Amino acid sequence: MSQREEVDQGRIRQFLETLGQRFRHTGRIYLVGGTTMVWEKLRAQTIDIDIAYEVAAEDSAEFTRTIQLLKHELKVNVEEAAPGDFIPLPSGYRERSKFVGRFGSLDVFHFDLYSMALSKIERGRDEDLADVLMLLAKHEIEMPQLESSFTEILPRFETHSLKGNPTVFQKKFKALQSMWQQSRR
Repeated sequence: MSQREEVDQGRIRQFLETLGQRFRHTGRIYLVGGTTMVWEKLRAQTIDIDIAYEVAAEDSAEFTRTIQLLKHELKVNVEEAAPGDFIPLPSGYRERSKFVGRFGSLDVFHFDLYSMALSKIERGRDEDLADVLMLLAKHEIEMPQLESSFTEILPRFETHSLKGNPTVFQKKFKALQSMWQQSRR
């Protein structure tokens, strides 16, 4: 378990501003998971700042060093995590990534919320399902598009990773659908 403090929106902003000041090359940062939930004020805190990123290959080592220094200086956990690490990504995910802002030369986005929701459903923890229900309730995502994205990726799910079990994923998705229906009554 981490000895670092949980992060709120202010600490995420501080991290992004400092990263933008220190790393002077262009790139794209994607906020993921609980980091998005906190940034959008759908949750007060999260344990880690979860990001995915795209920087030029020649800048990658410098980016990694900068992140390592900031983790220590700001006393935050920063983890590289993207929905594509856990599920096949639905088409259009890049275009659905919502722009957050520019920090130095870095453009910051939320990773596609449908991809994020599907990866949370696949993991299936109570807090993950609560996050997906919150995204639905706040109209950040819509159930018909979530169902469409699920249907699109399901045939590729088993071959995406050694852990992929489409039957279990389907059960988790159906459970989420049921919870959503019950919450709307």
